[in-house]
Order: sequence, then structure tokens, then C-alpha cells
Amino acid sequence: RRQQPKPHRHIEFTMQTLAALGAVLFACGADGEAADLIVPQPQRQGAIKAAGHLQKLRLSDEELQWVHVLSEGWATPLDGFMTEEQFLQSLHFEHLFINGSFVPMPVPIVKACSAEEKFRIQGLDKISLQAPDGQVVAVMLNPQVYEHRKEERAGRTFGLTHPGHPYVKMIMQSGDWLVGGKLQVLRPIRYKDGLDDYRQTPNQLRARFAELGADAVFAFQLRNPVHNGHALLMQDTAAKLKARGFRKPVLWLSPLGGWTKDDDIPLDVRMKQHHAIIKNGIFGETDVVLAIFPSPMLYAGPREVQWHAYARLKGGASHYIVGRDPAGMKHPGTSKDIYDMWHGQSMLQMAPGLQNLTLLPFTFAAYDQKAKKMAFFDPNRKQDFLSISGSKMRELARNSKTPPDGFMDPEGWSILVAYYQSLERSEL
Repeated sequence: RRQQPKPHRHIEFTMQTLAALGAVLFACGADGEAADLIVPQPQRQGAIKAAGHLQKLRLSDEELQWVHVLSEGWATPLDGFMTEEQFLQSLHFEHLFINGSFVPMPVPIVKACSAEEKFRIQGLDKISLQAPDGQVVAVMLNPQVYEHRKEERAGRTFGLTHPGHPYVKMIMQSGDWLVGGKLQVLRPIRYKDGLDDYRQTPNQLRARFAELGADAVFAFQLRNPVHNGHALLMQDTAAKLKARGFRKPVLWLSPLGGWTKDDDIPLDVRMKQHHAIIKNGIFGETDVVLAIFPSPMLYAGPREVQWHAYARLKGGASHYIVGRDPAGMKHPGTSKDIYDMWHGQSMLQMAPGLQNLTLLPFTFAAYDQKAKKMAFFDPNRKQDFLSISGSKMRELARNSKTPPDGFMDPEGWSILVAYYQSLERSEL
């Protein structure tokens, strides 16, 4: 008689099990200094000259932003656009497997090319990468060309392939091939938009936090204007950190600076608003470092929030604030949320590769109509609270209406109103 196979033994993974795995498998971890890929200054002129003679590939705006991310070490130890092996690991493991250890890398960082471009570069040991304006910005070593399985990439990254999702649309419109390999970046990436001084590298940020004497750095990512509810949360976080024994907590206000969808408020407007509220002291006595995170936005929900947290750890964050539905958006077909609002928090709490980053859950604040200010929501008197959504805020600003007193710093609000009025004029 044929022997019956033994049933598989089911193992229940608890948080303690995951922590133990983290100690073993994630040994190269996410902390430590970022390794930049920029050619040292003494060698730069020769490298730029040599790159001019290489076969060239043009970067999209979004791909140039990924070169920026890679060049400064935000994705360390990833040292270039992903090869096929790295792409598969990121897509299916949400990690890279490097020197026997898993390293968090939940979003693919890839460069697309056409069939004609593939024909031109295949077999070469070096190629150069051009910015959209034609400037050569990097050299790729030993480029590997492989199939761009667009639907698989979109489905695994976003959980959908709907072409109305703006990043999915960008994937579907890009080349049918991907090219990966190590990068040598020829010079620091600059945009000459008046904001380059706020694009500090991870290692520059670590030095700045040390200069301030920070013993805790709590990072707050945002792609929207800051209202007084956010300020209340930041003040409360600083107070709680001091209560835990930290002497000098520092707030890293970290606006996302790369590509965003068309209806998001542009970076220059957000930065102007951030400057105004910092100047007007809405964060209290806490030191604030305002520094742009150069990554494009994916709108990939729980996968993407792990990338955001990992990169901030490279920049020196010890604590990370995460709110409801981080990196989410409405489904383009149903107008419902694509992701569960709490799954981003849950994934960060369970991520064994981010043990050295302390998660700070976002406490919901709304407008207290009795106190006439933003306050933490009290379910025992929910009738007193007014929730002003992002869409409602945009509607008020577009119509030049004033929100309730205490919702946002007046100067910060006037900047938003001026922006939306400029849109109305341009549409006439």
C-alpha cells in the first residue's frame, strides 16, 4: 500500500515569533547610514566626460526622481534600478535578500525602456541615463534588460490593475521592457525650483539632528497642508516623548516631494504653507526640521507606507507617525477607499524589518465646536465635533470661504486660498 502523506504542521506566527525572525533574518536591517551613489567630486569631471560617449537612455520625470532617491541612499542597500531578481523579490517578498538577510523594499524601483531602446543597449557593459532635459545624470553598469510584466507589477503593488489609478496608468503607458543595474550618479540631483536647500540627504539630516542634540526624532510624512489638528498631534507627541524620558525630541516635517496625482496640491504651495505655520509657532517649543522626501508617490496603501517608514529610518527617524489610510486613495471605479484605513498601521506594527523604528499611531482630531478649536475626538460628545475632510477643505479654499476659527493658521489658509483662486483664473 502507498503510504499516506503526513499532514503539514501548521505554525502560528505571533508577534514574538516575528520579532525573533527579525533578529535572525533582518540582521542587516534598515538602520545605519545611507550609502550614496554620487561620484566623488575629484572624479566627477572625468566621469561626466566619459559618460557623454556612452549609449543613452532618456529618463521620465518619475524615473529621475527615483535616481534622486537612489543617489542619496534612501533605498540603501539598493544601489541602482532593480535587476529582474531584485524586482521579483520586491514584488513578491516585499524585501530584497542581501548577504543572507532580508531588507525591506516593498515597492519596485525600476526603469522602463522600449523595444528599440532594448535593441540599442543589450550586451553593453555601460550606458548613460539622461534627464528629461537631456542632461546626462548617471551611468548604469552592466545593464540587464527583462520583460516589463505590467499587469503583474500593478496587481501585486496596488491590488488592482484599473487604468484609472494614476500610477497604474503611468505603468501601462511606459515601455514594454525594464532595464536594471548599478548606478554611478554623476552629480547631485537639483531641480532649481527654489526648494533645493530643503532637499537634504539622509546623512545630512542625521548630522542636523545630532547638531540639535536630538535624542528622539519623530517623522511626519505629509502630502497635504498642515492644519491645527496636525499641530495638536505634534505637540502631544513631543509631550509624550518627554514623559517617556527623552530630553530633546525633534519633529521632522517630511513633505513628499516627488510626483503626485494631478489634484494634489503642488509641492511649492505646500512648502510655502509649511513655512508660514512654522514661522507662526503652531508646533509650540519643539524644534522642527522641514526637509523634503524626494520619492514619487505611488498611492499603494500598506505596501507604500512601509517604504515611507523605511526611508525615514535611513534619514535618522527614531519614531514615525502613521495615520488613517496612509498612501491610499479612492478606487477610480467605485469611489470607495481602495485600502482598509487601518491596514497601514497594522502592517507597520508587524513589519519585522523595521524593529528600530517606533510607531506612533495617529490620534484623530476634529473641530470642537464648543471649544472653537481643533481637539482630539471625544466619542462621548461626538455631536460637538465637526470633521473637515480634505475635499471639504479644498472646496472652502476654492470658494474663498473661511474655515471655523482655530482650524488652520490664518496665514497658512490664505496661501491655500490664493492657490485655488489662481486655478480658477487659469480655467477662465
